[in-house]
Amino acid sequence: MSKKLFLGLAIAAINTLSATAGGLLTNTNQNASFLRQLSQEAIIDITGAYMNPAGVAFLNNGFHLSLNVQSANQDRDITTTFPLFAYNVSNPSATHKFEGEAKAPAIPSFQLAYVHDRWSIVSSFALIGGGGKCEFDNGLGTFEALYASQIYSSVTTSLSQVNQMAGQMYGVPGTLSFGGYDLNAYMKGRQYFFGLNVGGTYKITDNIAAYVGVRGVLANCNYNGWVEDASARIVAGTSPVDAQLLPTVQAQVDEQLAKTDISLNTDQTGFGLAPIIGIDWKINDQWNVAAKYEFKTRMRLKNKSEMNDYATALSQTNAVLGQFADGSKVASDMPAFFSIGAQYSPIGSLRLNAGYHFYDDRHATQYGDKQNLVNSGTFEVLAGVEYDICKLVTISASWQTTNYDLSDEHMNDLSFTTSSNSIGGGVRIHATQRTSIDLGYMQTLYKGRDVATQTAAGVKNDHYYRTNRVIGVGVNIAF
Repeated sequence: MSKKLFLGLAIAAINTLSATAGGLLTNTNQNASFLRQLSQEAIIDITGAYMNPAGVAFLNNGFHLSLNVQSANQDRDITTTFPLFAYNVSNPSATHKFEGEAKAPAIPSFQLAYVHDRWSIVSSFALIGGGGKCEFDNGLGTFEALYASQIYSSVTTSLSQVNQMAGQMYGVPGTLSFGGYDLNAYMKGRQYFFGLNVGGTYKITDNIAAYVGVRGVLANCNYNGWVEDASARIVAGTSPVDAQLLPTVQAQVDEQLAKTDISLNTDQTGFGLAPIIGIDWKINDQWNVAAKYEFKTRMRLKNKSEMNDYATALSQTNAVLGQFADGSKVASDMPAFFSIGAQYSPIGSLRLNAGYHFYDDRHATQYGDKQNLVNSGTFEVLAGVEYDICKLVTISASWQTTNYDLSDEHMNDLSFTTSSNSIGGGVRIHATQRTSIDLGYMQTLYKGRDVATQTAAGVKNDHYYRTNRVIGVGVNIAF
């Protein structure tokens, strides 16, 4: 049985770890204010330093600071039906459910600006991608299907030859058969893409401001896992020579599988830069519109890996495992991102927001040219409302729909996401004239998706479903 794809695919699954909001690779929730009011494309506030940096130009002169922390939890559930799963001695059913949980217990961020007349300096820091840890105690359906198919094929082929040779040697053919498989697999990963934005704004007129800046992205990731203790059960049939054949055949199978243990511990680091431009038009006291464009961030992650001898040898010839070879570089671009939105205030205490996002996923190079499996870029539509119920408290509620156009080949449990709807809400407490506190909560409800894949061992049917929950608190200060 060959397992040269098994662990590499497992780690590739963790490579897509993200416990927050946004496109395939980008986190857009930069603070607690976002959680309570998802449509921030045209807000004028220090918490808009990421989504609408040009709007910072219309804040009062002086320093503005926002400090935030969020906590996210994401469930990933895949129900897989595959004929060979029935040979799993620990779970002899053709349908298995694989459950994973991605955790990001503390996601920090800050936004900082200094405003002086027509000029402003703006900076923000957050986890622009990744931002969590993910653990798979028992692997995933694709891994088990690969394992089951390869061990079933190789063992049954060998047993057929052994049974025939027994007929030639003893005059009576053997009836040994494949009785099942087992495996000990473990994978854990963490992924952090730290993003620091720095730029400046300028009021072209009293009502129009422009922003030019740059974002640096520092990637720091680790993937650790192993595949060991693989076993195949050989079952004696009715032939009188089976008892004589069984010990030798079982020992040979055990010896062969023992040579295919894999262990891997990989650190990945990388750095990229991307220009950012934005504009804000404060039409009047009721209307504000804004737009922003982030250029693609070219990222190449360098590996520092420790592998056992078998994994090292495989990494030289196998493309999937090769992406974790020591010293190699892996493409992981962040796509260009465009946002536009408007805010309308029919009365002083009420603000209505709407926005649109587009992620150019097809032109963000990924390992193995996976971007070619994306039919078109991701787009989002957002809407939100804020109301000042009194001088001390602002309440808000919002909605976001995220729409992916991914091929079936892109959709597998190694790297899956589905279109979704998110709802957010919360409060802003105006503690003092210069200090406010944001409390926000967001929940994402992903649409289920079914994909059928034809394999040599039969059809593999997968049902994908995810949920996402994020809570956050932020403190905003003007001084």
